[in-house]
Formats: sequence, structure tokens, C-alpha cells
Amino acid sequence: MKAVTTSPTPRPARHAAPVDVVLPCLNEAEALPWVLARIPPGWRALVVDNGSTDGSADLARELGATVVREERRGFGAACHAGLTAATADIVCFCDCDASLDPSALVPFVREVRDGEADLVLGRRRPQGRGAWPAHARAGNLALARMLRRRTGLRLHDLGPLRAARREPLLALGLTDRRSGYPLEMVVRAADAGWRVAEHDVPYLPRTGASKVTGTWRGTWHAVRDMSRVLAESPAAASVTPAPSQGGTAQ
Repeated sequence: MKAVTTSPTPRPARHAAPVDVVLPCLNEAEALPWVLARIPPGWRALVVDNGSTDGSADLARELGATVVREERRGFGAACHAGLTAATADIVCFCDCDASLDPSALVPFVREVRDGEADLVLGRRRPQGRGAWPAHARAGNLALARMLRRRTGLRLHDLGPLRAARREPLLALGLTDRRSGYPLEMVVRAADAGWRVAEHDVPYLPRTGASKVTGTWRGTWHAVRDMSRVLAESPAAASVTPAPSQGGTAQ
């Protein structure tokens, strides 16, 4: 039973889940049990089904996740559908292929909640052979260097494991719905003066075939999408203050 407040000053409504974890999903039935079993207690898993044909959506529901459908194909489309469906103050993102452990997000959320950072990213550290193919690692390194020249952020990775507050993320006005979405989030956050932190996380061999960086061609398309994002002018900084400046941080 929820406690009833007698304070004369209205308080913001509290969500049932303190944190929502967005999990973009395309045919990840094999990985879902492992991933969902590692969602921290009390957090909500938002599995965004992006056109799966292997029963991923039904399995996710059976395992207790909230399923969001996104018909438009694309990693960014799935991520943004999850962000807009989220209701918690803090939203996390994690791949749904068992390459990343969502329990590693606990210190990320604590850092955001305590006001120590506005956006926290996971720097992937490969565990075992095949966890991070050479072509994918090379593409990521090239993008990190371009990001440094564009924003000044000295990041080593643009990985999908991340945490931030929901309302400021929505205010960034992210528009990419393909592979450039994760980078666009970082670029616009940097332009807006957000404090961006990076921490090491284990990176495991994924379950199933990669939809983005599993081949040189896929990596090239991802790099092309992200290079387009880096070429955009820094327009967000003047309209989107950092969470610590905009009154949404607690």
C-alpha cells in the first residue's frame, strides 16, 4: 500500500518503476531470458519489438516485460519508441542480445540520480574471442575520434549501455531513427553542456547475428549514418539546457 502524504504542498506523482530500461529487440528470443533475468529488482524492462518473427514479443511478455511495438525498422526508431513509452524519471538503454548485462546500469543510475553526471555511457571491454569484431571496433574508434573533434568529449566508446533522465532526453529533440541515434544523443547532449561520464563494462559475445555491425557492410552503413550526425550544426545547445540547469534534476 502506498503511503498517503499529508503535506499541504502537492508532490509530483511517483512512478511504479524508478527506472525504465529500453531494450530494442529484433528476433532476440534466444537472448531474452538471460537479459530480462538481469534487470535490477524494481526496474521495468521495456522491450521494443521492431518486427520480430521468432516470438520475441510473446516471450518477453511471459517473462514479465512490458512490450512496445515499433513498426518502423531501425535501431533509432526502436530506441526512441522506448523512450517515449517510458514513464520513469531515469531511462536506461541496453542491447537485447546478451552482449551487455543490464545490472551494470546500477552505478550509472546512481550517478545520474545523485547529480554527478547527466549522461552516463558504458565503455565496452571485450570478454573472450568474438565479443567485438575488428571491423566494428575500428568503426567505433573512428567515430570516437570524430566525436572528439566535433564536441571536445574525450570518449573511447559510443556503446548502447547508457542512462539519463527522461525529460531532458526528450528535450534533445533526437531525429535519427537508424544507426546514428546513439551518437546523436551524445552530440546533442554535449552541445547542450551536459556532463557526460564513461565507465568500463564487460562486453560479451552476442547471442545470434548482429543486425548492424556483424559485417563490414553493416559497420560501413552505421559509420555513414553517424558521420551524417556529426556533420550537423550544433543547434541543440541554445534550446536544451543540461538537466542540472533546467530544473529536472533531483
